Amino acid sequence: MAKILFVLTGATSWTLSDGTGHPTGFWAEEAATPHRILTAAGHEAVVATPGGVVPAVDRASLAAEVNGGEEGARAVAEELETMTALRHPIKLEEADLDDYAAVFYPGGHGPMEDLAVDPVSGRLLTAALDSGKPLGIVCHGPAALLAAERADGSWPFAGHRLTAFSNAEETQAGLADRAPWLLQDRLVALGADFQEGEPWAPHVVSDGNLITGQNPASSGPLAERLLAALG
Repeated sequence: MAKILFVLTGATSWTLSDGTGHPTGFWAEEAATPHRILTAAGHEAVVATPGGVVPAVDRASLAAEVNGGEEGARAVAEELETMTALRHPIKLEEADLDDYAAVFYPGGHGPMEDLAVDPVSGRLLTAALDSGKPLGIVCHGPAALLAAERADGSWPFAGHRLTAFSNAEETQAGLADRAPWLLQDRLVALGADFQEGEPWAPHVVSDGNLITGQNPASSGPLAERLLAALG
């Protein structure tokens, strides 16, 4: 059994371009599905957030229409209930990469607010990439990559093949015109080899130990690859 560090946003609101706050948090399926897959294989999930705040679930992610119906919504909610680590997170500042076999970042718009500018998370991501340990990041989770920087000022993920929530998906979700920036644009500008799949369809990209998923539907396939990488 291995310990896997789940790094979650501590944000409850995403500041839009007009200065208003959009209620957010982590996206339920993106935490619940990997948790179910990885713990069923015998691994342990440890949740870390900035400051050790209890992470908030984006209430929109619990709706039936984004979970394939009422049964899917119930299953996701029940899985979150089993995640006792969600209610007892450790401080991200105190997380030691040496204690974990893998690192995983779920999304939701929350990471756009806090993890995208969190230097502690940025250092962890850089160390995880360099360590060769499996590093899984899904949907808006790759916003956290924006805070990564080497001592010489370069971006550790430049040239890496990766994916994330796309401009097309943000547009179809109805928030692109109000977003202060778009994740795909920022990643491309920093030098990522962005691999865009069809909107809302499962799409996972592996490049070395970096495993990224485009959207909520990609969280299960990503977790399966993470599991395979753990051996």
